Amino acid sequence: MARYKRPPHPQDSDADTTQWTSSMPPQEPVPWKWFAVGLVVTLIGIGLATVMVINLLARPPLEVAAVPEPELIILTAQPSPTPSVTPDFVLPTPLPTFTPIPTPDNAVAPPEVTVGFYATVVNTGGAGLVVRGGPSTSNVQVTLVDEGSYLLVIGGPEEGSDFLWWQVETEDQVEGWVAGQFLEPAAAP
Repeated sequence: MARYKRPPHPQDSDADTTQWTSSMPPQEPVPWKWFAVGLVVTLIGIGLATVMVINLLARPPLEVAAVPEPELIILTAQPSPTPSVTPDFVLPTPLPTFTPIPTPDNAVAPPEVTVGFYATVVNTGGAGLVVRGGPSTSNVQVTLVDEGSYLLVIGGPEEGSDFLWWQVETEDQVEGWVAGQFLEPAAAP
């Protein structure tokens, strides 16, 4: 094997530089002794492995323990109690039948202003009647209807601002409140 030798420093003038400029040092001979030992160890290892494999394969197979026959388990439900007599069912009270409320006959005027009937505008001196947004003179004016106009009474009466107010719908389908003293019951137009 080659040995490492430290090179001389370049500033040293007495150093022997010829040694480094020559060709490579001679090679050492191949260590045949160590090669032979390695080969013998490898062959012994292969032989031992072969013997172990042959012994393992030559063994008789392991005996399998007898597996017992599975036991069949049948699951059964608990017996039900003795059935009892079912009582007679009481029928529910019959529901009342729907009886429609008869539609009022608007062809005849009622004796006084009534919800669901018509009324005409009267006693305004030709000025007409103001329809308001609520049952009071302080509510906003919605529209003005002429005297003699037909109004459908849809709600009321309510008191407010010293008047009796009725909720009405005009012929133009505008809803609002008017003072009752300017209405007179009328038949449907």
